[in-house]
Amino acid sequence: MAESKVRKAAAKPAVKPAAKVTTKVTAKPAVKPRKPESHLAMVRRARRINRELAELYPYAHPELDFDNPFELLVATVLSAQTTDLRVNQTTPALFAKYPTPEDMAAAVPEELEEIIRPTGFFRNKAKSLIGLSIALRDEFGGEVPGRLADLVTLPGVGRKTANVVLGNVFGVPGITVDTHFGRLARRFGWTAEDDPVKVEAVVAEIFPKSEWTMLSHRVVFHGRRICHSQKPACGACPIAPLCPSYGEGETDPEKAKKLLKYEMGGHPGQRLRPPADFPGEAAARADAVAHRGEVADLAVAE
Repeated sequence: MAESKVRKAAAKPAVKPAAKVTTKVTAKPAVKPRKPESHLAMVRRARRINRELAELYPYAHPELDFDNPFELLVATVLSAQTTDLRVNQTTPALFAKYPTPEDMAAAVPEELEEIIRPTGFFRNKAKSLIGLSIALRDEFGGEVPGRLADLVTLPGVGRKTANVVLGNVFGVPGITVDTHFGRLARRFGWTAEDDPVKVEAVVAEIFPKSEWTMLSHRVVFHGRRICHSQKPACGACPIAPLCPSYGEGETDPEKAKKLLKYEMGGHPGQRLRPPADFPGEAAARADAVAHRGEVADLAVAE
């Protein structure tokens, strides 16, 4: 029995030492880690980003249609959780029926809700619009105040809405921290804060006050057109060399181009009545052209 075991063991081939792997592995080039950035270097980079965005979007502006402070205030309140285009499609009928704070203060809630229903959350928005209109009528003589401290006392008006109004109708510099601005401020490495008020405070220390309003427009424009939330078009971004978050999105230039939105991608903008120097086709004109094309197609078919 013992002899049989010995013979079996001797029959097994000896275990050879592991051979050296000679196959050449082709690995992707390692991304060089970024060196720690001093605060001064970050400020310089941030200001360069602002200059680059100014060249990219010299026409940056509010994308809400308005003719006076009250209209901008109302449109900004309506813009929460919806697109500016949707608001622009809704406000003509709204302001035709309620052109002044006095008119809107006396609105029948159900009738107001029906007009603004397309913007979503219409019951809460209607409550805010009636409330702020009553406050404007009773406390501010029917005029939109030009001070932040006064604006934020109005129902439905926070710092973001107040800064939009101050910067665009009163010429008072302000930083508008919406979802786009907050996202890009973090991607650009300007701040790690999530709270809009804290983001505003940090960014205000980086840029001169005179730049605050236009900086807001440029960053929001960039967030809507190129640096999207889910699929940023990194490969088509002109400021990619300055961005510490490059690579979070599509880096292939051709694929990235397909992600561009609005005028950057050759499509209409959000305003129905954009400024004369806006390079994109207005949504209203685009709709009209499409409608004319449909009518022509029907005529041919008939």
